[in-house]
Amino acid sequence: MQKVLFTVLVFLLVVSCENTNSPNKSAHTDMEMPDRAMVDAVHEYEEGPADAKTAAGPKKDKKIIRTSTLEFPSQHMDTTYTQIAQAVKTYGGYMQQDKTTKLSYRMERRMTIRVPNAAFSKFIAEISNGVAQFDTKDISAQDVSEQFIDLEARLKAKRALESRYLELLKKAKNVKEMLEIERELANIREEIEAKQGRIKYLSNQVSYSTVHISFYQEFAKGSGVHVSYAKKMGNAISSGFNALSSFFLGLLYIWPFLLLVGVLVWWFRRKWKKRNKK
Repeated sequence: MQKVLFTVLVFLLVVSCENTNSPNKSAHTDMEMPDRAMVDAVHEYEEGPADAKTAAGPKKDKKIIRTSTLEFPSQHMDTTYTQIAQAVKTYGGYMQQDKTTKLSYRMERRMTIRVPNAAFSKFIAEISNGVAQFDTKDISAQDVSEQFIDLEARLKAKRALESRYLELLKKAKNVKEMLEIERELANIREEIEAKQGRIKYLSNQVSYSTVHISFYQEFAKGSGVHVSYAKKMGNAISSGFNALSSFFLGLLYIWPFLLLVGVLVWWFRRKWKKRNKK
């Protein structure tokens, strides 16, 4: 049907061009309206009917979960931490985890940071500023739009089912029917809460991106974090006390065997003494 309409409109365009070259002004005037209608019709033929575009509706924003893992060396641990903390504050994020590990040859700090999704790229750029080399720089994005659509559709269906069971509950004729309906309602509400929790979790992951940062400083052999002599003495005393406690605890575990050994020794000694007296 559209092809036939397009052919007719092209024919009208050709006729309009012929009438334009004619001295008859009234004929030109009569073709102005069909010519405008033809343009609108051709535009509709190329882009599709307006009703169809309206029915499609506006596209929803995509739901993207962004994560990043950064690992790099740092010669000034405190300065690096201050830079990261300032960036977190600037872009409205928060620190989810902060862990420092000290060894004789290495000091390492691991941080998990959540930043608003809109500030993710800027935050990564600011953290990367001044880093000469990355051991690891991994940035990923996961589109969970379909999960949102599926969960919302299922949640809507479960709520509609809940409403139907509530209507049935009002019409229940006896206690048995009421109990059966309430049992089904409990199962439906449990599923609704599970889907609501999943949607809430995904919304949080979409709203705030996750950035894992690990920076470290390595020391030459014989340098780094030294333990004082007093600290070593304290560790030795503590270790000795722990060893003594472990010994006594071990004795408590085997006290029945010790008691049995003691009784046997006493019995053999007594028997030996009686034999010697004879």
